[in-house]
Amino acid sequence: MLPEGFLLNGGIDMLHDKLPGRNDPCWCGSGRKYKSCHAQTDQRMAALAAQGHLVPERKLLKTPAQIEKIRQSAKINVAVLDEIGRQIHEGMATSEIDRIVYDMTTAMGGIPAPLNYKGYPYSVCTSVNDQVCHGFPSEKVILRDGDIVNVDCSTILDGYFSDSSRMYCIGQVSEEKRKLVEVTRECVELGLQEVKPWGFLGDMSQAVHDHAKKHGYSVVKEIGGHGVGLEFHEDPFVSYTGVRGTDMVLVPGMIFTIEPMVNMGTDAVCTHIDNDWEIFTADGKPSAQWELMVLVTEDGYEVLSW
Repeated sequence: MLPEGFLLNGGIDMLHDKLPGRNDPCWCGSGRKYKSCHAQTDQRMAALAAQGHLVPERKLLKTPAQIEKIRQSAKINVAVLDEIGRQIHEGMATSEIDRIVYDMTTAMGGIPAPLNYKGYPYSVCTSVNDQVCHGFPSEKVILRDGDIVNVDCSTILDGYFSDSSRMYCIGQVSEEKRKLVEVTRECVELGLQEVKPWGFLGDMSQAVHDHAKKHGYSVVKEIGGHGVGLEFHEDPFVSYTGVRGTDMVLVPGMIFTIEPMVNMGTDAVCTHIDNDWEIFTADGKPSAQWELMVLVTEDGYEVLSW
């Protein structure tokens, strides 16, 4: 995850760049003629931009070749999280999770994206109980009966990025914590159902927020999802406190994460004063997060990493 919080400042580069001729090869590299590939998409984006809607820059729309490379990166990411699910257990130090992620990712030809990212010193984030995100793996952090832990895994393969996270319940988790984990997953699933071509990010955002609020939970405002694929973090910033019909238009070819951080108590958070990375709930109550990476398609969506 490690979100940047980027916001697009409006406009689309294709309004200023020279577009291909109708019979020229499309700019996306598909090999098809522009008129039968992205011409209608570009025209629709231009019309929406003229109406005042926020539309993605062309560089945020992944080409078919790029999408296939990102899929390959995602296969590693999913496989690593599957392996964590098989091995995670009570009494395990979170540093062992970090070792598994590094060893398996590199054995499959990838690179753990968090490692040395802006000084982050580990291959994965392990956030336990009241840690919202960016938890440091440590030999001193031992998973105990009743803990909930988010393992946030990100992979680079041949320069292409993937990103997703899962929650794991350790031993006999209280009904209160288990419900938080389950409702957070439901938030992601409901948000995913709102990912539709030519819809809005706000449609997804409100679905997530409404479901969390219905169960008495809050959603962190300051940290959210992000575009991903060619870089670890791209535009847009993906909020979970938005409103239907607002925010960026969802155009086929966009890839972003859905990863709400849902708190049992208030949405207020604080950062560890010693490392400026680890983020906790301000009231000490538990937080949960699931993350998936989704591609907007011509007729819906494709989940790439989960």
